Amino acid sequence: MSFDDGIACTWMRGGTSKGAYFLKDDLPGEQADRDQLLLSIMGSPDPRQIDGIGGADPLTSKVALVSKSDRDGVDVDYLFLQVFVDRPVVTDAQNCGNILAGVGYFAIERGLVEAKPDITPVAIFMENTGQVAIARISTPGGKVNYRGDAHIDGVPGSSAAVPIEFRDAAGSSCGALLPTGNVVDVIDGVEVTMIDNGMPCVVMRASDMGIIGDESPEALEADDRLRGRLESIRLQCGPLMNLGDVAQKSVPKMTMVSPPRNSGAISTRTFIPHRCHKTIGVLGAASVATACLLKGSPASALAKVGEGAARSLSIEHPTGEMSVVASLDAEGAVESTAILRTARKLMDGVVYAR
Repeated sequence: MSFDDGIACTWMRGGTSKGAYFLKDDLPGEQADRDQLLLSIMGSPDPRQIDGIGGADPLTSKVALVSKSDRDGVDVDYLFLQVFVDRPVVTDAQNCGNILAGVGYFAIERGLVEAKPDITPVAIFMENTGQVAIARISTPGGKVNYRGDAHIDGVPGSSAAVPIEFRDAAGSSCGALLPTGNVVDVIDGVEVTMIDNGMPCVVMRASDMGIIGDESPEALEADDRLRGRLESIRLQCGPLMNLGDVAQKSVPKMTMVSPPRNSGAISTRTFIPHRCHKTIGVLGAASVATACLLKGSPASALAKVGEGAARSLSIEHPTGEMSVVASLDAEGAVESTAILRTARKLMDGVVYAR
């Protein structure tokens, strides 16, 4: 298979991330060949990704592979790949709910899903974690529409709303919502909740890590002692979360929580895993919100979670907030989560590898 003539690619903002969207069949079937091609396309490894289309940040060095699904009740399959910026690593060890926000649009525009009048629901099977999400795409007159009044923090301006409902997310990567069976474990003397409600996360109190919790991402990244402590905890949590050796993986995410500053449920600072997130990931927010609802967890004592069978939790992050709607069963366990995102097509054309 020759790629000298380039590969069809859509460059899209999904939520607070950006990435390259491809039809899966347009890339090599062999993983090693595919990954090498994507490293070349994105310009990795290089801190500036100067010889590729990557944006020199983990949040702008992402890839979505989309294909027509043959699963019952599912429209398309979606594989997310994180392309490391400064290392020759491409990993499918995590999902990405932000890039997910653009998958429905891409599927309709590439003819994988037929648009309906007004709103087109797109059922998406997330190959990384084996779960299904339903994205509702604005399609007035049977055509995709990116314009609208929905605003999400971390993105300037407004776009059409993309509500996303997640189903069967608990334990999607780790095999259980609480892979150790405990609400609280102690690692390096720090109380943590190891949780997976769509994204493997380790949630701990910011104060236990020696920070206030409202520091800028830049200040936290410059704190070598903090980064060393976080990585020590992360490497120990990996096997306990059924993730194995995570030294070269992008999971689990490390979230430090503190009391809300702006009328939200909780304030967060998240390492993903070695850079501090400018916002928070969609599925990471769902996992943190769920941790807030677990009695006895480090997050629950700090969070304002409200009452009732449906809880709207505003998860504060460095550039604003992300609201998670959690539906609880009669015993108070989280049954499903839903999040509002937006997406916008930035470029559609042909991309070339070295």
